Amino acid sequence: MLNITALKIRLEKGKKATNKYAIGVSIVVILQVYIAVLLTEYIAENPAVIETLEKAGIIIFLLLSYYFYKESKKSKIHIETNKAKSENPLLTGLTLSILNMFAIPFFSGTIITLETFNLFSFNFIPVLFFTLGSVIGTFFILFLYGAFAKFIQKKTGKLTKDINIILSILTGLVAVFAVIKLFF
Repeated sequence: MLNITALKIRLEKGKKATNKYAIGVSIVVILQVYIAVLLTEYIAENPAVIETLEKAGIIIFLLLSYYFYKESKKSKIHIETNKAKSENPLLTGLTLSILNMFAIPFFSGTIITLETFNLFSFNFIPVLFFTLGSVIGTFFILFLYGAFAKFIQKKTGKLTKDINIILSILTGLVAVFAVIKLFF
């Protein structure tokens, strides 16, 4: 969602607007990473929470799979360009990033993976560097989507048409693997 919006803003409003959008998204990422660190630390200290989160995750991924499937039947994605719109790209970035429900679980999963290999600790400096790296990486990837918007639009023809069915299959598979992991 965030990446496709970066493409759309670049095609509609240009490079400056895309950079403002990326800044808006990146500002929210700071908060999301901090919440992920706090949640991950809490979960590490309370393993019973993990089972509850896994069960909730199964339900969420099944619902998302169904949602994306229904969306794939409604319409195909097409990035339209309309230069007349006057929405604020910074506000759009802030809003969409706040609505991005995958960010906190993604950062938590990354933290857990790094911690498993003794590459992360919950001390101030590692949290600071992880946060800075996440923010810079988020901005940079959105910047690149904007920079290569026209190239991406040309090369992704079939993929962008079928993105909802692809997301439906992926979220369904995540739910199936979560069920298998929970019961076996």
